[in-house]
Amino acid sequence: MKRDLTMDDLVIAGIAVIAGLLAAFLLRMLLRWLGKHADRTRWSGDDVIVDALRTAVPWAAVAGGAATAAAALPLTATVQHNVNQVLTVLLIFVVTVAVARVVAGLMRSVTQSRPGVAGSATIFVNITRVLILAIGFLVVLQTLGISIAPMLTALGVGGLAVALALQDTLANLFAGIHILASKTVQPGDYIRLSSGEEGYVEDINWRQTTVRSLSNNLVVIPNGELAKTNMTNFMRPEQQLTILVQAGVAYDSDLEQVERVTIEVVAEVMTEITGALPDHEPLVRFHTFGDSRIGFTVILGVGEFSDQYRIKHEFIKRLHKRYRAEGIRIPAPTRTVALQQGAVVIPQQRGAETEPSEVPSARLD
Repeated sequence: MKRDLTMDDLVIAGIAVIAGLLAAFLLRMLLRWLGKHADRTRWSGDDVIVDALRTAVPWAAVAGGAATAAAALPLTATVQHNVNQVLTVLLIFVVTVAVARVVAGLMRSVTQSRPGVAGSATIFVNITRVLILAIGFLVVLQTLGISIAPMLTALGVGGLAVALALQDTLANLFAGIHILASKTVQPGDYIRLSSGEEGYVEDINWRQTTVRSLSNNLVVIPNGELAKTNMTNFMRPEQQLTILVQAGVAYDSDLEQVERVTIEVVAEVMTEITGALPDHEPLVRFHTFGDSRIGFTVILGVGEFSDQYRIKHEFIKRLHKRYRAEGIRIPAPTRTVALQQGAVVIPQQRGAETEPSEVPSARLD
């Protein structure tokens, strides 16, 4: 010690510590009040910032009170230096954690606020958090007087060995970064792979992409495989899409009446069914003279990929009911069977091309 410890020194140190604790308590109460106001705003970023400050600011006040108390006491230079280093390391750690939480939270909020995105892309969030924590760790080492140059050199040599040992893992990591950076696939998109897997993208992390199928099962796909396979994204360039429904009517049908009735049913479905596009222009296109029917295509508009099943269901029901009411005949399937010398020969199968009342012909040689 430089001099003897007196009662005044203890009183001043105690006042400094109490002041730091009181300031931490008041600041925490203030930030809690700010947090309630932040909850009322539409932007979720202020919630993240206030939540991070609620952890960092009180600890900074406590560290400031402790540093003031240490400065008031007659400590030796070595002890004073050690106390300052401990408090500095504590402050750096708290600030680093707070910054990592703020940046990760803001990235997550930006991802969630984008239209059509259901979850956060954790690959960017996790990489950013790790980088900030690593920088804070290096700053702590430098503060303690530990040279980080040999460590960086060792990390460079060791990183080469690790890269060779973890080729598949690193391939998945960079494939995930490429997928998100190119914006070909993002959380919330509905995709279908050439191998048959399809569903909504739940998340893209550092190794794999999680897809939730319509049956509510999770399909896990390595990022490297996702980047190499052929894929259809039904949410891009826009979420709305058109679907085609094939139909056919008998040759004795009035095609003008068929077109008019079908368009009326399409307009009704587009207006009344959830997930349809009310502004969609009803379209009917005749395209084929079949063996016993005239084929045509009906074009429907849907809001997103999963809506098509409900819209097709309602359209077919209503179209069939309306055709029956209007007297429009829909040909039924038939099969021609020929009997030759006791053997059954099926020359061909005709699809949806004859009336239900017709009886398949048979010939016996």
